[in-house]
Amino acid sequence: MVMPIILQKDRKIISAVKCLDPPFELPQELNITSLVSTKKISNLSKFPQFSLNPAPDTSRDLKEWGIFLNFLHKYDKVAIINFQKYKFFILPPSIASESSPVNVAYEIDNTCSVDTHPRDYESVECGGPNTAKDLKFPPRAEDHVNLFTAETCNEFQSRLPVKNFIRVDPSYLKTLGQVHSGWIFGGIAELVDNSRDAKATKMDIFVDLINLKKSGKDVPMLSVIDDGNGMNHAEVMKMVSFGHKQSDKDDKDHIGKFGVGFKTGAMRLGRDVLVLTQTTNSRSLAFLSQSLNEGKDNIEIPIVSYCRHGQRMEVDLSMQSEALAKYNLKAIKEFSPFNKYLIGEKAALFGGGTGTQIYIWNLDEWGSKYCLEWHDGLKGGSSFHQGDILISSKRIRSRPGQISQKVPLDYSLRAYLEVIFLVPRMKISVQGTLVKSRPLGNFLTQIVIETDNILGRPVELILGFSQLEWEQANCGMFLYWHGRLIEAYKRVGGMIHNADVGRGVIGVVNVTNLMVCIFQFNFVKYLT
Repeated sequence: MVMPIILQKDRKIISAVKCLDPPFELPQELNITSLVSTKKISNLSKFPQFSLNPAPDTSRDLKEWGIFLNFLHKYDKVAIINFQKYKFFILPPSIASESSPVNVAYEIDNTCSVDTHPRDYESVECGGPNTAKDLKFPPRAEDHVNLFTAETCNEFQSRLPVKNFIRVDPSYLKTLGQVHSGWIFGGIAELVDNSRDAKATKMDIFVDLINLKKSGKDVPMLSVIDDGNGMNHAEVMKMVSFGHKQSDKDDKDHIGKFGVGFKTGAMRLGRDVLVLTQTTNSRSLAFLSQSLNEGKDNIEIPIVSYCRHGQRMEVDLSMQSEALAKYNLKAIKEFSPFNKYLIGEKAALFGGGTGTQIYIWNLDEWGSKYCLEWHDGLKGGSSFHQGDILISSKRIRSRPGQISQKVPLDYSLRAYLEVIFLVPRMKISVQGTLVKSRPLGNFLTQIVIETDNILGRPVELILGFSQLEWEQANCGMFLYWHGRLIEAYKRVGGMIHNADVGRGVIGVVNVTNLMVCIFQFNFVKYLT
């Protein structure tokens, strides 16, 4: 017997409907969350489809069904339904009448967050390998917030004509952090890149202590806060996904390209990270956590999204059910230092504007201490008493031919951020004190500028002398990619074999889309 489905709009009943040949067991209620023009949705014809037939219980339902279809037909609209990991698209009928069926296209979210631990509210039953009907939905979306276990998710996906899926073991989060294993500031640089790409004008980076409820201990937490554009729900999903395609639009100043920087940077710095981001009309929380996922078979990333209603932010039911939002928020509170009061306090920092806040705790360790150490500096003190975040080992990076042990950039975040951008466009503070940008091209003497056209692209190489670098026995190339420093004190030519060759000579070049070796000839020529 085919059970009727209640079709609703904004929780108001339109009519009962039936699906005679469903591709999988449908929920007993489908609630339309939005209506959009067919011109705004592409490739719907590529999605699998099924049909819904009217099954009205009363004349009122019959009339409402006809009105609903006539609206879709007349205005060429698609009705969208979000349910768990599904998105349904009710297509406009070619003929609208009280007895007409409609076609429904559907897709399944490619990011299947699963938790292998059964919960009290789970009612999934999984039958044999060929019994799709045994995958049961609960009676209402609000009563069930995390439908699939790992086994049912994999089995269900294998039966549907959709794209292939992958499972990601939680250990992969730790693996991501190994990208910056050689230098922990590479992880912070990834977060700085994201803020710059978001058009932030100011950024605060600091470490302070916060109490962990589970252990009762005060632990350090790294905070990275900017006033950029913020992210909506779709953009947050991209950020926590494991790589994604960038827009085809050409933004020469955009640093992020592959969608992995946030994960590699955050997981290098600590085990757990909370993102709080706000746009003009939305706010989202995302929790990427090794602690939450410990012992699980697949990575779960709780996300809660809100939309603006007047002066208030309310749960965005077009992006998640209310129950799913509550479950995700509960997980965040349980496995992080953030309760509703602290989240509210942090949200107030936006002050009605936009931006993104990143909080990282359970920081990476070095021996019996943390990899990072921090100093707030002295109020009213000289520039030598400014706050800073340091790499605890204070180890100098190895470079061929280098004899100097005075390379603050290698272990001082403040020194690194002074020269991180070729053209500074963002004010950055470390431990509450503004970093004074030092674009190298403006701090050299005896400057020589070499220009040329290589592969049809203009190239500019700035060479000059720095008294400070001479005193510290440093020299080399500073290479920038999309305006951000990727290599410092890179030695070329004779300076690789003799530390005194080129002492105090600094080269500055943006190597975007070019090979570093192209510039070696001109640089060696200048030294000789």
